[in-house]
Amino acid sequence: METPLTWNLPKSPPAPTLVLTHGAGASSTHPSTAHLAELIAERGVRVARFDFPYMRRATAEGRRPWPPDPEDVLAGTWVQVIQQLAEQGVPTSKLFFGGRSMGGRIASYIADAVQPAGMVCISYPFHAPNNPSSAITIHLQQMATPTLIVQGERDEYGTRDEVEAYDLSPSIELCWIPDGNHGLVPRKRSGHTEEGNRELAADAIAEFILAR
Repeated sequence: METPLTWNLPKSPPAPTLVLTHGAGASSTHPSTAHLAELIAERGVRVARFDFPYMRRATAEGRRPWPPDPEDVLAGTWVQVIQQLAEQGVPTSKLFFGGRSMGGRIASYIADAVQPAGMVCISYPFHAPNNPSSAITIHLQQMATPTLIVQGERDEYGTRDEVEAYDLSPSIELCWIPDGNHGLVPRKRSGHTEEGNRELAADAIAEFILAR
């Protein structure tokens, strides 16, 4: 059974393809994710979004999407979507993939085995919220896949000060979103805006993909 995909298409095909999925608590159709996908497409990248099975079930049943599927189901869904796109003419070697928070974390677990053209993680959950001692970064130290992590400077799952102290693989690039929290949203007093931060994220993601 195919996983439904929601596409945001640039005005001038052909274009590279980025597959994005959601974090633990909100679907890929959440306004912030949908708008970011639109902005990335405006910059010349095809974007496909999908939901994990637990999120599709919760949406169909009109209930809270919790708990997420087990990690093997999440990873298996990623593999199935990649195979689905390959059958539609998008080879893995030409595909970029990733997602918000949990979705990006699961993608990072399989990236080196799948060997996409690159990976994009938005608001990566380096540790439990406001608990730096719980950080798990071993696989990120060894990552071979070209990777962009777009992270808010004060993300409660990994602030700039915390993450810049980690020993991450040289294949990982970091893009810091000013005063952004886990949703990339800044405080009003910072002088930055949510819209502006989303534009910065889209710029960085498109630049990363189009440079390859």
